Amino acid sequence: MFIVETIAKIRRLYFVDGKGVKTIARELNISKNTVKKIIRSDATKFELAKYDKSKPVLDEYLEKLDKLLNDNLKEPVRRRLTAKKIFEILKADGYVGSYESINLVVRKFRLEHEARGKQVFIPLAFEAGQAFQFDWGLEEIELSGKIIRVKVARIKLCYSRYSLVVAYPNEQLEMVMAAHDEAFRFFNGTCKNGIFDNMTTAIKKILRGKERELNEKFAQMASHYLFEVIACTPASGWEKGQVEKQVGDTRRNFFTPLLKGNSFEEINNKLKEMCIDWAVNHKHPEFKDKTIYEAYETEKPLLIPYRGEFTAYKLYPVVVSPMSLVNYDTNSYSVECAYVGLSVQIKAYAWEIIILHEGKIIGQHKRTFGRYEHIYNPWHYVPALIRKPGALRNGAPFKELLTTLPQSVQVVRSKLNAHKDADKEFIIILLYITKYGLEKVSNACTEAIKIGSCSSEVIKNYLEPKIYNKTLENTIKLRSVPSIDCTKYNQIYLKGISHAIN
Repeated sequence: MFIVETIAKIRRLYFVDGKGVKTIARELNISKNTVKKIIRSDATKFELAKYDKSKPVLDEYLEKLDKLLNDNLKEPVRRRLTAKKIFEILKADGYVGSYESINLVVRKFRLEHEARGKQVFIPLAFEAGQAFQFDWGLEEIELSGKIIRVKVARIKLCYSRYSLVVAYPNEQLEMVMAAHDEAFRFFNGTCKNGIFDNMTTAIKKILRGKERELNEKFAQMASHYLFEVIACTPASGWEKGQVEKQVGDTRRNFFTPLLKGNSFEEINNKLKEMCIDWAVNHKHPEFKDKTIYEAYETEKPLLIPYRGEFTAYKLYPVVVSPMSLVNYDTNSYSVECAYVGLSVQIKAYAWEIIILHEGKIIGQHKRTFGRYEHIYNPWHYVPALIRKPGALRNGAPFKELLTTLPQSVQVVRSKLNAHKDADKEFIIILLYITKYGLEKVSNACTEAIKIGSCSSEVIKNYLEPKIYNKTLENTIKLRSVPSIDCTKYNQIYLKGISHAIN
C-alpha cells in the first residue's frame, strides 16, 4: 500500500496542478485505477484490510492445543513448553500443518494469559544514603595465561550509581562478606538498607512476605556495618534493577576483551580503576548535569561511616588426619604434627585458611581454589623426623624445603653428608630453626663454617653461648687462673684445624 507522501503527491497533482488521471499515472508509473481510487476516496491514508485466514489442517487439533496451553500455564516458568515443543507434540500426533500456525495461536494465548503486565516496570527512586544493591555475575578472565570462569560481585549505591566490581573464585559466604568489606572501604561508608536477591549463602529460609531467616554470620556482618537486609520478592529481579543492569554493562565494558592478570589482586585492582574511571567519565542517568562521581560526592557525607573490617570467616570443625592434614572444600592443608587425631576448627576466609586448636593457631595457609590439592608447610612435619629420619629424603612436604633454605644451612648439610649420621644431625639443626628462627640458625651455621666444624653441638653453642659456657664452668673447674694469654694460640690452632678439614 502507498505511503502517506505518495498519496499526498497524487492529490496535489490532481486538485492543485489540474492534471488528469492518465497523466498522473504515466508520471508516477502507477495504474490509473489506483489514481482513481485515491482521488475518489478523498482519503489521506489507506489501511491494510484485516482478514482471518482459515486453518483447516489445524482445526481438528485446536482442542488438544488449547488443553496443552492451559496445562502449560500451571507449570513453573522454567518448565513451561515452548511453541516449538508444542508443535513437535502435535506433529507426533499426526499434525501435518506448519509451525507458524501453531506459533500464532501460542502467541495470542500468552498475550492474553501470561504476558499481560509482566513487562511493566515501575521506576524506583532512592534518597541519598538510603540503599545499595548487591548481585553476583559469572564472567571469564585470563589468569596467568589461562582462561577461567569467576564469580563477580557488584555493589552499587542506588542514589549516586557509584559502584564497585570485585572478582572471586566462587560465591561462598566468606566471599560475600569479603566483597561487602571491600565495597564499604571503597565507598568509605554504607547505606541504611542493602537490597539482595534470595541467595542461599545469606538467606537460610524464605518466610511470609518480606520476612527472611538470615544466615547467622551474614546477620552479624549486617549488624557490624549497621545496614538492614532487604530481600527481593522471589523471581523479581527488577526490585534491584540497577545492579541487574550493571551485570550487562560491566560485561561489555570491563570484561570484553578478556581482562588479564597474574593474580586476583591484580585483576581486582584493575577493576577498581575501571569503576572510578567509569564514574568520572559517565553522566548520571537522572542528574544530567552531574557525573556519577559528582553525585557520589554529594551522597558520601550521608553514608553511614565505615566501621572497620568485619572478621569475615566461616567456621568449620574437622579432625586432623594421620598425615597431619585437614580437609576443606576438597583441598588439604597441613597442621603441626602434634595435633594428629584431634578435633580442630578451620577459619575459612576469602583468601586465607587458618586452623586453630583451643584458640591456638596450628596452621595458616594461603587458600587454594583448585580441587584435591595438598598444601604443605614443611615445618609442621620437622618434629616427626626424629622418629622417621628417612622421610627427609622422600617426604612430599620436604621436596622444596632443602632448595629454599639459606646458603649457609645448605653448606652445612653438604658437609654433613660425609658422616653416617648426616640425616639425624641435619634434622636436629632443622629443629633448631623451629625453636630459634631461620635467621639465627643461618648465622650460627655461618660461624660454624668459619671454624670448620658443622655439627649440631657446635651450632647450638652459637645459638646458646651463655648456656654452653655455663655448662663448661660447671664441668671444668680450674684450681688457679692461668697467667699467660692463650688467645693467639687458640686462633692459630683453630685456623689450622679449619684448613685440615677443608
